[in-house]
Amino acid sequence: MSPLRCSVCALVTPGFCPCRPDFTCIPEPLRGRGGIMTINKDIEAKILRYHFVEQWRVGTIASQLGIHHSVVDRVLSQAGLPKVERSPRASIIDPYLPFIREILAQFPTLTAARLYEMAKQRGYPGGPSQFRQRISQLRPRRQPEAYLRLKTLPGEQAQVDWGHFGSIHIDKAKRPLMAFVMVLSWSRQIYLQFYLNQQMENFLRGHVAAFEAWNGLPKVLLYDNLKSAVLERRGDAIRFHPTLLALSAHYRFEPRPVAVARGNEKGRVERAIRTIRDNFFAARHFQTLEELNQQADQWCQGVSGERRCPENTELTVQEAFHQEQPSLLSLPDNPFDTRERTRVMARKTPYIRFDLNDYSIPHQHVQKPLTVIAHLKQLCILDGEHMIAQHRRSFDKAKQIEDENHINALWLQKTNAKQHRGQDRLSAASAHMPLFLQQAIQRGHVLTTTLRLLNQLLDDYGRDELHSALDEALKQQSPYPQAVQHILERRRDEKQRPPPLAVAVPDKVKPYHIKAVNLAEYDQLNPSHEDGPVNDSETEQDKEKKQEPENAITTITKEGNHD
Repeated sequence: MSPLRCSVCALVTPGFCPCRPDFTCIPEPLRGRGGIMTINKDIEAKILRYHFVEQWRVGTIASQLGIHHSVVDRVLSQAGLPKVERSPRASIIDPYLPFIREILAQFPTLTAARLYEMAKQRGYPGGPSQFRQRISQLRPRRQPEAYLRLKTLPGEQAQVDWGHFGSIHIDKAKRPLMAFVMVLSWSRQIYLQFYLNQQMENFLRGHVAAFEAWNGLPKVLLYDNLKSAVLERRGDAIRFHPTLLALSAHYRFEPRPVAVARGNEKGRVERAIRTIRDNFFAARHFQTLEELNQQADQWCQGVSGERRCPENTELTVQEAFHQEQPSLLSLPDNPFDTRERTRVMARKTPYIRFDLNDYSIPHQHVQKPLTVIAHLKQLCILDGEHMIAQHRRSFDKAKQIEDENHINALWLQKTNAKQHRGQDRLSAASAHMPLFLQQAIQRGHVLTTTLRLLNQLLDDYGRDELHSALDEALKQQSPYPQAVQHILERRRDEKQRPPPLAVAVPDKVKPYHIKAVNLAEYDQLNPSHEDGPVNDSETEQDKEKKQEPENAITTITKEGNHD
């Protein structure tokens, strides 16, 4: 039961009025906003009798019945009498009314605070509250606009717009969540797809995906004046975006923008965005953008398609769409190209920057202008017409997406350029080393560990043994240092040689290699070998003299190799 208000004392009471025990409390429903307060029929009859029969004035009736004079005016006006206009009392604002009306005629939206300040400068003595109340009565009201209900034929028109739905976090990146919405004007069929921005490429992707989902397209697409559709407009002269014109030429539809600030001309898509916001997106949980788009597609085919069609309430939206679909234009044989094409510049490092992330490239293409062709899932990097790299696209922020082959190739080149690095020493020791390292990296071995172990084996067994062991390891398809070590140890055991001794060799002399000299050639310098075997009676001093030239020549050879 609604609460009751006394029409005499204006108190909410269920029984008799406590302010006048001799007067019956007249209960009436509380007046809501925009509603009309009703009074007791008995009071209404008394008001009419006192006015028409007794010829009482409105003020007399109000004072005798204990009600407000506006209640009497309302009852009399409902009985067909014109409302009594009372002469207003003089006010301190009256001398300033011509000035206020003149200012409001020039500036209808000027605030009451500014008007009050201007009036105070001209001598207005009153306070701001009464002034504001009077300004609200004097301010010109805009004439309400009436709208025609627009009707379209099946397959004639669709309306397109973006809707902003907050943002989504992808690792460290915060991306805006934008909804591409297209609505068929006759059947009200909705196509909904979410993207991470409203750039031109996503605008095109939304069109192509909607056309493929409907297996056709309408003859006219209606847009507002967004930059993806209209670049410039002066009156009826419109300059469309050239990419949108290319899309319309490919699918043979007519792009048509609405008038400036006339959102009512595309009210169907505006209403659809509000429906999506209230009935689909509210309190919805999702983990990825792909999951959200899957839910959006299910909603368009299910809940949204089961609504009643406003053009024909006997049909659902899905049933109306099946009737409209044959009237749509047929699709061309090939879809429109919606890939992103961007010119980038590779700097000193083997990376290019695209959409807040860095992608690796082969080091031969640094400091060159390149082209990035991007899809939603992957991107390709081109040097002219030649594709040099391909990566999975990331929507993170400040992330390095690398191809290990690009980085390892640069690492190998940089180490080959420096003679003091361990890889250069291994490469000089064996021609099999580059292929061995490449296969080891492909199998997931750590490059630094592999180089350290191979350099140690080179110190222990020498370059010839290491070269032969690398050849055997490659033939066995075992490109890892432990296999090379096993081969070297097996050959050492077969030759019955002792294990190598660990000798600490300074790094600065490791790159140098001293060739072994055949000392038998120096025996020809001893004349006693020509006459016959050496006499056992030779003294130790004579033997030392014979060995001195040999040692001297050997020292010179090492120094020559060192130089």
